[in-house]
Amino acid sequence: MQDMGFSCCIPCAKPLLNNSQRQKRLIWAKDKKDWTAAEWSKVMFSDESKFCISFGNQGPRVWRKRGEAHNLYCLRSSVKFPQSVMVWGAMSSAGVGPLCFLRSKVNAAIYQKVLEHFMLPAADQLYGDADFIFQQDLAPAHSAKATNTWFKDHGIPVLNWPANSPDLNPIENRWGIVKRKMRYARPKNAEELKATTRATWALITPEQCHRLIDSMPHCCSNSGKRSPN
Repeated sequence: MQDMGFSCCIPCAKPLLNNSQRQKRLIWAKDKKDWTAAEWSKVMFSDESKFCISFGNQGPRVWRKRGEAHNLYCLRSSVKFPQSVMVWGAMSSAGVGPLCFLRSKVNAAIYQKVLEHFMLPAADQLYGDADFIFQQDLAPAHSAKATNTWFKDHGIPVLNWPANSPDLNPIENRWGIVKRKMRYARPKNAEELKATTRATWALITPEQCHRLIDSMPHCCSNSGKRSPN
């Protein structure tokens, strides 16, 4: 197999898009293809991610060629593990903001508290008095009428975002790196998990974030596809 150009790899976990979602994602990428790195630097990217006490095994491996990491037959479905905490975070080309650990299912009211107590301080830290655009996915709490009103009341524009496309979000890269580093720490309980997550998140440098944001123009010109691993 190796002589034929294949290597044995762990399959990437990636949401599978239906035809409608693929089309909307392509339209989104074409709409943003002329955005420069400077324009993307005005975007604060946000996301929620699950961090596990027991990271489990990495699943079966697949044989693939270079550039095939995101091909359908090289993927595995995402798996949710028990013993975990949900974390909200944000980043821009200037660095990362503070993490918020979510204790319960996020509805619109809880999400607005996250925005008030974590997103706004992150904006002050990363942008100062400069204008910025906020990015979020299309989770119900994010797209609720009350949440839209909150953004309008605070004068914060929200970037339109294609459905089921976490892989477009540069913060996903940071989540993945943090989780890989945490496999060596092996936290034993929720408090150790939180402390390890905070400490590892704090190691992310502005330079790392800047490089990720700088990749967005290429991503959009590539029809919404990240560069192959």
